[in-house]
Amino acid sequence: MFNFLKNQFTKLTSQFSRITSFFGRAKIDESALKELETILIQADTGPKTTAHILDQVRSELKRTDLSGAQLKKILGDQLKKLLLPFEQPVGDAVYLLVGINGSGKTTFAGKLASAQAKKGNAVYLVAADTFRAAAREQLQSWAQKAEAHLIEGKPEQDPASVVFVGCEQYKKEKGNVLIIDTAGRLQTKTHLMNELSKIKRIIERQLPNHRIITLLTIDSMLGQNSFQQAKLFHESTTIDGIVLTKVDGTGKGGAVFAISTELKLPVAYISSGESIDQVAEFNPQQFIDSLFST
Repeated sequence: MFNFLKNQFTKLTSQFSRITSFFGRAKIDESALKELETILIQADTGPKTTAHILDQVRSELKRTDLSGAQLKKILGDQLKKLLLPFEQPVGDAVYLLVGINGSGKTTFAGKLASAQAKKGNAVYLVAADTFRAAAREQLQSWAQKAEAHLIEGKPEQDPASVVFVGCEQYKKEKGNVLIIDTAGRLQTKTHLMNELSKIKRIIERQLPNHRIITLLTIDSMLGQNSFQQAKLFHESTTIDGIVLTKVDGTGKGGAVFAISTELKLPVAYISSGESIDQVAEFNPQQFIDSLFST
């Protein structure tokens, strides 16, 4: 898993890693900071977060001259502070997966199920996306690969009723981890957001002692648009963490900082490709290290 994480971070941060060109300089001046600003913006860090990072560097520059090596330490310390850690659950948990169609939600559900099963958990997958064509079949395939129990309803069945049945079976058979794949939704669709609230209420009633973790899957290839998507979702419902999917080489990893700084949301997982083991818990320190690797 470590090698996977390292490789994906390298892909995600190729644009950002251009900042290593500054670290060998004898002196950092305002002209260099202008160059740095351009790199951060191109890496989709976002104007607000970019300004915050540069403000911290400039405050140091006012106090003393900076070398490239000193800039590296200052940036590393500041960037690490921006990334919020995701608190992985201890004990039984429910993962509620949300996101727009095409964001990699169902694929991540299968990968997460496999990762949890490998930890020795009894994993149950609920196919609550009852409207998208082939959604159930896709999750059936993932459940088989992950050796997870699958709970599914009928086409166009009320998703909340499928979740209710899933919670009942999960309790009866004494599962450890429940993963719910919901329908792709736009945060602007009021009836779909209301449906999501209904699903959450059912889980809270059925499994009152479980931690409910709502994860938003966003396509990392969308760059700054990923940040806007997360922002709108977070305004419509409570999100506990972000899953960056399709980490396949865009190099625009700066959105990670914008999401963490401006939305106060941690990145929980990263996912890439179609292989069941191509998923990993997000590690802030490794991510920062990957930015400065040469």
